[in-house]
Amino acid sequence: MENFFNYISKPVPQEDVDIWFRVNNIIPEKLELFSDFSQSLYQLMRETYLGDNNIQYETKIILSNEDKIKHFEWCWNKVITNFSKEGLMFQPDGDHFIYFRTFFDDIFYNQKEEKIKNSVNDFFSQLFDIEKPFTKSDLDIMSVIYKLLDKNLNI
Repeated sequence: MENFFNYISKPVPQEDVDIWFRVNNIIPEKLELFSDFSQSLYQLMRETYLGDNNIQYETKIILSNEDKIKHFEWCWNKVITNFSKEGLMFQPDGDHFIYFRTFFDDIFYNQKEEKIKNSVNDFFSQLFDIEKPFTKSDLDIMSVIYKLLDKNLNI
């Protein structure tokens, strides 16, 4: 149990973070780009989502699972298009799409706690922030997302 606690809470020394970045070919400037991509996707989803079964919205629209999938796909494609206008060509399909789709299914679309839904932007902001201390858990999650997006980015 102590190992798990250390994994999620104990900061990794900066020297070890630097080694982790080199070993995993993580470029700090790309971290900022991938943070922007993740936050842009979340913000668009928040701004355009009409609601769900559990929360009383003014629109009182109940979206089916199919509607949620279509909403995510529309947001995803819009963000891909917006980044392409800046010369940053992300592949529309791939493991990165599946990862983000699954993530947002759990944390956004099917999440009953509004507090958790609202924490996604902070999650991505902190996860990719190289100025803050990283835990081993942070490094693992950040590395997975980094590699997925990097593999599907054509500059």
